[in-house]
Amino acid sequence: MTQSSPHSSSSGSSHGTSFGTSFGDPVPVDHVDQKRSLSDTPLKKFFKAAIQFESSDVIMRAGQVPKLRVKGALKALDHPAIPETQFERWVEQGLSEAQFQYYAEHGSIDLGIDVETGGKAHRFRVNVFRTRGRSAIAARRVSAEILDFSQLHLPPVMEKICQVHQGLVLLCGVTGSGKSTTIASMLDHIAQERYCHILTIEDPIEYIFADEDRKASINQREVGIDVPDFPYALRAMVRENPDVVLIGEMRDRETFEAALQAAETGHLVFGTIHASSATQAFGRIYDLFPQEEREAIRGLLAFQLQAFVYQKLLPTIKPEMQRVPAVEILLQTPPVRKYILEGREDELQEVIKDSREDGMQTFTDSLVDLVETNYIHPRVAQSAAPSAEELKMRLRGITN
Repeated sequence: MTQSSPHSSSSGSSHGTSFGTSFGDPVPVDHVDQKRSLSDTPLKKFFKAAIQFESSDVIMRAGQVPKLRVKGALKALDHPAIPETQFERWVEQGLSEAQFQYYAEHGSIDLGIDVETGGKAHRFRVNVFRTRGRSAIAARRVSAEILDFSQLHLPPVMEKICQVHQGLVLLCGVTGSGKSTTIASMLDHIAQERYCHILTIEDPIEYIFADEDRKASINQREVGIDVPDFPYALRAMVRENPDVVLIGEMRDRETFEAALQAAETGHLVFGTIHASSATQAFGRIYDLFPQEEREAIRGLLAFQLQAFVYQKLLPTIKPEMQRVPAVEILLQTPPVRKYILEGREDELQEVIKDSREDGMQTFTDSLVDLVETNYIHPRVAQSAAPSAEELKMRLRGITN
């Protein structure tokens, strides 16, 4: 970068501090009142365009035309390619010194930013990353409003899951499947119904929970601002006396161990995991651990699992909405516990089919319902179905 860079000063203390090095290489923590934002740079107009066109994502890279994702498809904005030096300057101007140092060392950084337009704040979850030596931005637009289950078209059993006081609730799905939105709705429901302490550990914070008209006390910790890193936050968590915890993405062994330990000691723990079905999530979890530890983890899961919810967003045929979630739900029951203990997780689909009266449902159940209620086209359902043949039979009224 040039010498005129806002980060060329050698005095790092004016923009950020670090909690030390006892946990390896923690992310420096920025003082909130000194934090720069990408929304204070000319990049703001592209975030505003995303709001105007109700797109879910903004994709930008130095030397390219910015693009928006609308109804799942990328569309180029009517704007010339952003010159590389200009784009790099804007990225640099939008990061605090501590953030820029982390980005320079690691090649990517996650941020949460607010963009105000029309007197209303809109939130984006942003990843700034390097690709072939150039900076790029992938930003997900997050609704400022936390919707309830009916507004999100989620099944009524979600309310039943929120009544649990201890255990593990995992939201499964790929990136962009609405997992964070569903968890926000569940936490907000708990906050309205229960006197408790809700603690979230997020990187970055996506949804801001309201304090007014809520029974619960809610504290949200953002990695890099309120706490240096996930390991530090997880160690401190038990001392912060939470009843309900959102740990975020279960991406490594340490995080999942902390989640299981918190669930085992009386907390209700929410998290997310990348998996293509509720039952496939088990394999993803076991893969985090060495072979000799998997049986112990299986035993813990059998008793601490409360719900695995897999969801995928599908384009709708309703003009007033863009996408709707298709949802698979696995709940804790004696048969589910038995199958897990016996290592028969791949047979849990049959347990779900036999337990529909308990609120469980397969992904195909959800697709059938969405087609029959005219939310999605049969072709969309067929392309998303685990078994196109089973879906055809179900739509003809043939059940198994």
